[in-house]
Amino acid sequence: MAEQKEGSSVQLHQEDVDKNNPPGTLIQEEIIRQPDDVVATPSSAVKVEAGLDNGKTSAASSTERHISIQTKLEGLEMLVDLNGAGRKACPLCPEERFKACYSHKLRRHLQNLHWKVYVEFEGHRMCICHLPCRQLKPNFGGDQATGRLVAHYHCVVCSVTIARKTDMISHLKRHVNKGETEASYTGGSEVPFEDPVPIGQAYEIMKELGTNVQLLPNHTTPQKSDTYFNRKMKTNRQLVFCSMAVLAEERNPLECLDAFGATGIMGLQWAKHLRNAVKVTINDINEACVKMIRENCHLNHIRAEGSRVPCHADTTGDVEGVPITSVEVVKMDANVIMHLRPFDYIHLDPFGTAVNYLDAAFRNVRNLGIVSVTSTDTGSLYSKALNVTLRHYSCQIVRTEYYRELAARIVVATVARAAARCNKGIEVLLAVAVEHFVLVVVRVLRGPTQADESTKKIRQLIHCQWCEERVFLKAGSMVEENLYRQLPCNCHGSMPGKTAVELGPLWAGPLFNTGFLRRMLFAAVHHSMDDIQPLVKTLICESECTTLKSFSTHGHSLHTNQVECGVVIKTLQKAEEATSADLSGKRKITEESGNVLKKSKFDPSLEHPPFYYSIHRHSIRGMNMPKLNKFLQYLTEAGFRVSRTHFDPTGVRTDATLAQFKAVLTKYSVPTYTTSQSGSHGLSTEEGARKVE
Repeated sequence: MAEQKEGSSVQLHQEDVDKNNPPGTLIQEEIIRQPDDVVATPSSAVKVEAGLDNGKTSAASSTERHISIQTKLEGLEMLVDLNGAGRKACPLCPEERFKACYSHKLRRHLQNLHWKVYVEFEGHRMCICHLPCRQLKPNFGGDQATGRLVAHYHCVVCSVTIARKTDMISHLKRHVNKGETEASYTGGSEVPFEDPVPIGQAYEIMKELGTNVQLLPNHTTPQKSDTYFNRKMKTNRQLVFCSMAVLAEERNPLECLDAFGATGIMGLQWAKHLRNAVKVTINDINEACVKMIRENCHLNHIRAEGSRVPCHADTTGDVEGVPITSVEVVKMDANVIMHLRPFDYIHLDPFGTAVNYLDAAFRNVRNLGIVSVTSTDTGSLYSKALNVTLRHYSCQIVRTEYYRELAARIVVATVARAAARCNKGIEVLLAVAVEHFVLVVVRVLRGPTQADESTKKIRQLIHCQWCEERVFLKAGSMVEENLYRQLPCNCHGSMPGKTAVELGPLWAGPLFNTGFLRRMLFAAVHHSMDDIQPLVKTLICESECTTLKSFSTHGHSLHTNQVECGVVIKTLQKAEEATSADLSGKRKITEESGNVLKKSKFDPSLEHPPFYYSIHRHSIRGMNMPKLNKFLQYLTEAGFRVSRTHFDPTGVRTDATLAQFKAVLTKYSVPTYTTSQSGSHGLSTEEGARKVE
């Protein structure tokens, strides 16, 4: 009772001050901000007592709540002594809005106006509040003091005031998407940074490739979550892991960087499976992501090193008390850390395009190191936003049947130009466009000579818009009189107007390295990655442009295939004999690799033909096409190199021109009516025989 009287006296003092001071003065602006703190003190004390009786509300959280946030109607009625005599004012309305009245009328007012007009969140009702907690809304004349008070709600999580109910509901959804609940927010100040939030409240555990990670409920929405995680990117993560496993066989230890950690699952998979062969650095600029990465390190018994080491890392890191390995967790901008430190393997996977980080990645990467780039801006790469494509990649494109490979060649060309600016060349090891991402893995070759060789493979493409025939422009700086002559088709002569467009600049070199892909297949089998093995096998056939599937997962035969394909890598035998301290040996191997590259890079038999044709796109109307595997056999018998492609399930990669492709397709296609007529003739013959009998 004493606390309630004190609260009423404070309110009366507030009303006296409002009367003695003219509106719009500084004193009034200061007093407007005070009722949240002054009035909340006695009501909070009352709520603490009620919460202790109920056993549901903690003292730490209740001291921060506004009086309009209640769990029961009794708590709202306890703000005023309704059993006493005399007139009483509403605790949530100013005097000019609701005058003091008797208890029975005030009880109906609290029930009908405040308790029934609410926003509910985790058992708490945020009742509507009419106190001058918010700034006064100005009228049309611009006079703020003569405007009306704005009814509002107080957020139970962050104590912000919002006028509209729908806006408060959206505001609470954003809190849920960020993992900020009422319990985790109010108790966050007493919990150390390293202690994880209880899993039952905000997190869920997901296991992938033997690695456990905690996920927020909104992990699938990148715009609303700081720790974004996409389950569909599992293929991307496994391909990157296999490429790193291949590089780990060449040099030991391998310094690798996951520039955009998010949940840290990719870097944790590297450290957990490759152990001492790699030194993993996981970076992210977001504080919430860094906290999540450290908690996931503790979840997988991995010691997190960095500026702030978790207090439980040394005691509960493993079942036996010793962590299995360690990773370095860094909170820094990706461009800064790549400028400061050299790495052997760098993986870039930002949300969207990676063009802003390519210069920093190639600035400090070591010789014969690997840079993998994941681009998820499919809107610009797949010809849906041509202005964005021109802005990010400086490339002119149109929508084509081979748009996925076109996107991969756009990214490779951008990577090659970024490497050339740092006097480095690239060797494309892998270029994949699957689902909603484009993954490019390149090996870095130092030197201006290698940079010049890489830039020579960036050319323009001529694309016929009538038949979709395409060809890269010939190298050279001389201007030809008629560029249509380079196209194998004759659409320009038979069709009026301009029939072709010039696309690019694009990467005109090969997109795959057969020897590297075979070693990736061996790593996928060794680490039991059954999901990507069919994809890697398809890539191997596509790189060789053959339908013969001869795969071997043994080390000796793997080394033989590697030499035949002219891959610039150290053999497994040399990797076991060489040590990390033998710098002269490394230099010698590097020189030998450069010689192998110079001998094999001009061999046209090692390069697969660019682009592919869709069998459905070029089918003949009224004709039944042969099965795809049969059609591949027919093209092979005709003397063409042919293979399937991962870019399109109905695509055929071949060195035949479009006219030759259509000729073979027409030859082995059967008219639609032939089957039905022959079937009807057969039935009539059988029926006639039966009648004769």
